[in-house]
Order: sequence, then structure tokens, then C-alpha cells
Amino acid sequence: MKDRWKLNPFFRLFALFLLLVILFIAAGIGLFYFFFSIPEPEGLSLATWPNRFTDNFSIWMENDRGTLQIEEMGLERLDEYGLWLQVIDESGQEVFSHNKPEDFPASYTASELLAFSTSAYADGYTIFVSSFEKTGQTWNYLIGFPYAIGKSVLYYNGETVSRLSPVFRLLIFSVFFAGAALFLIYGFWLTRQMGKITRGIGNISLRTYQPIPEKGLFNSVYAALNKMDREIRHSDQLMEETERVRREWITNITHDLKTPLSPVKGYAELLADGPAVDNQTVQEYGSIILKNVDYAEKLMNDLKLTYQLESGAFPFHPQQVRLVRYLKELVIDIANDPIFSNRDIEFESENNLSELTAAIDPDLFRRAVGNLVINALIHNSSNTKVIVSVSEDKWKGIYITVRDNGVGIKEEEQAELFTRYYRGTNTKEKSEGSGLGLAIAKQIVILHGGDIVVKSKSGEGTAFSILLPAN
Repeated sequence: MKDRWKLNPFFRLFALFLLLVILFIAAGIGLFYFFFSIPEPEGLSLATWPNRFTDNFSIWMENDRGTLQIEEMGLERLDEYGLWLQVIDESGQEVFSHNKPEDFPASYTASELLAFSTSAYADGYTIFVSSFEKTGQTWNYLIGFPYAIGKSVLYYNGETVSRLSPVFRLLIFSVFFAGAALFLIYGFWLTRQMGKITRGIGNISLRTYQPIPEKGLFNSVYAALNKMDREIRHSDQLMEETERVRREWITNITHDLKTPLSPVKGYAELLADGPAVDNQTVQEYGSIILKNVDYAEKLMNDLKLTYQLESGAFPFHPQQVRLVRYLKELVIDIANDPIFSNRDIEFESENNLSELTAAIDPDLFRRAVGNLVINALIHNSSNTKVIVSVSEDKWKGIYITVRDNGVGIKEEEQAELFTRYYRGTNTKEKSEGSGLGLAIAKQIVILHGGDIVVKSKSGEGTAFSILLPAN
């Protein structure tokens, strides 16, 4: 039951309502006593106490054969409360006083006595007047109270008020109960909405969330829940896709590592266990073994490099380089490679860019551009033309483009080209490559503060563009 009380918002709302009602009543009582009470020796009394005390003081008065007598108890009460008394006969002359201040007169007219009924606090006292009558004689008496007490008289139609009094009481109770009912209805509605939000959060974690219409008082909360669900679903989809590609890549890299190891093992066994062979055969076997070892080493180096670039552990040493000359030498080196000696590779640049410089790490940047050129060569037919060009935009920066007129890349594959574990469909028949070349190129370009994009169309060729920012 205790846990239910904590979890159910309605119970807490009801408790809050009761607390507010109690605080309201307490505040009302406090304000009533603050405005309508005065301190007196026996404690806190209503501001009507002086008038009642004055009217009741006559119980301590006695007519002794025409002479007014005041009981000692009455005088003691005056002293106890710090009050003064003045008794006036029918002619308005003072016949008795007790503790009366010196500046008050010894006689009063009828109009002066009547004025005391509405007189305000003055000279440190508020004066109340009453009368004592016995055996045909009447005495008026004044009692001064050291309190600032306001006096007012309200006149009203008693018949109308008495007739409407039940209506007003009914109206007040109706308003109170209507407010309580509205508060409870709002509490139930709020509890329902909070429950919907709570269930929505739980359903998001369980991946069973259904979008909530974004309307009403909590539309922004519903919008946030819907957005969070979309982002989580998208994240889950990316995670699944990444995991799928990772598994495929592990399968591919495992296969690619086994590919060079198989001939290495086979030829090594022939050399170790077979009959003696001549030197020419030994050299032939050794060159095959060396070629496959180099290939396996390249795969491992590519894997190491991509993780070093991702973690920032690879040393980065940029320096100013004459870019046209640098790229031209890179193209010449690739063209002079015996593997690509019969391929069509060209370099283009504007004449006014011969002195163009850029801050790059020569070794890393060579790896990035080289990967793009070699990819264009090995994944296209032998008659494909590859062109490396450089241009400058003084506002955006330097553009380096590697384009070919080869088979192109399918549109659905272009978004995955720079994914670390991705290998395109047009590479299936070529065992070379780890699927890391373009990912490494992208990481290197980003390390230089630039970006790389691809544009391609099946059957028309592909263009990779590197943008190095201005300045």
C-alpha cells in the first residue's frame, strides 16, 4: 500500500489538495485574529472585548441611598488591565474617577457623550461609554482602553439579509464543492496523462512504443517522446546495420588473410618436406611466398592504421607543400608501377596554380589520394581512363578530384563507400583490398580539416572530390 501511495499521482494530488485546504483555513483564522483581536492580560481577545467589558462593568456598581459605590473587585480589574474610569451623573458632572488622565474634563454635555460612540483612538486611549441605572437614578460612565480600536456601524435591511442568508450559505458551499470537484476531475485527468507518458517511456525501452498524437496540454512532451522513439529506432537500425557489416567484414578479412596464408603454407611445406629442388624452383617458391606475406602484412597494416586514425594515436605532421608538384609526382609514381604501367592515368591543373601550397602531412595525404587512384584502377577495366585534377576556390578552398570513366557505382552503395567494414559489389571478383581503403582516405582528409564526397552513375564513371578548406 505504501508503494502504491508513492507511485499513484492521484493520491499525492489529493494529499496536496487537503494540505492546501488546511493551510487556507489556518491562514484565514490567522488573518481574522490579526485584524480583529487585541492583546490583554489574560491573552488574546477579539476587538469587541472592550465594548463588552464596558457594558458588563455595571455589575460592580451599587446605588447606596443615592450615592454610587464601586466594588473593590471592579477597581482591581481596571488596574489589572491598565484602564481608567470616570462616572458622570445626570447633569453631566463627574462624581467618581479612577486612574483618569489629568487632561480629560470633569463634565460633559449630552452631545459629547454621544460622540464617544464613534470616537477614534486619541491621546493614547479609545473611550467606551455605558450607563448604570437603579432605583430611579442613572449614571453614565466612561472607560478608557489603551488600544487603537476602530469603531464602525453597519446598517442594512434585516429582512432582506435574513431571507438571503441561506442562499448565500448555499452559494458558498456550492462554489467550494464545485471547486473541489473540478480539482478532483483535473487530478484524474492529470493522472491519466502522466500514466500515458510513463507507459510511453516504458514502451520506448521495450521497443513497443506507438506514436502519440501531438496535441493537448502535453503536446511538447508527446513530441519529445515521439522524437526520442524515432531516434532510438534509427540508432537501433544503424547498430544492426553496423553489426551486419562488421560481421561481413570480419568474414571477408578472415578469408582475405587465409588467401595469402594458404599458398605460403603450401609452398613452405613443399620446400620443407619435398625432394630437393633446384635454385630456380626455390626462388620461384620464395617469390610467391614473399608476395603473399606482403599482401597479408598490407591487410594488417590497413587495419591498424584505421584504428590509429580513429583514436587519434597516429602521428600527424602537417607542413607546407607545393600541391601541384606533389600530386604530379604521386601520379607519376603510380603510373610507373609495373602493375599499372599500361593504364591511362593523367594529371590536370590550371597554369596559375603551379605555386599553390597547402598544409598537409605528405605521407598520410599520399595514402589518401593514392587509395582513390588505385581503387579507380583496380575496380575498372584496363581501358578505363583515370584523371587527377586540382583547382582552387578562394572562398571555399582547394579541390582535388579523382575521376574515371569506368563502370560507376550504384546509387544505393554510394552512402556506404566510406564505411570501415564495407566492400562494394563490384569488388567481389577481386580479392585484393581489405575494404578499408576509402575509410582510411576519409579519415585522413577529415584529419586535415577537409571533407571527401563521391558522385557516380552506373556505366558513366565515378568522381571523388577532396576539399581542403581555405587558409
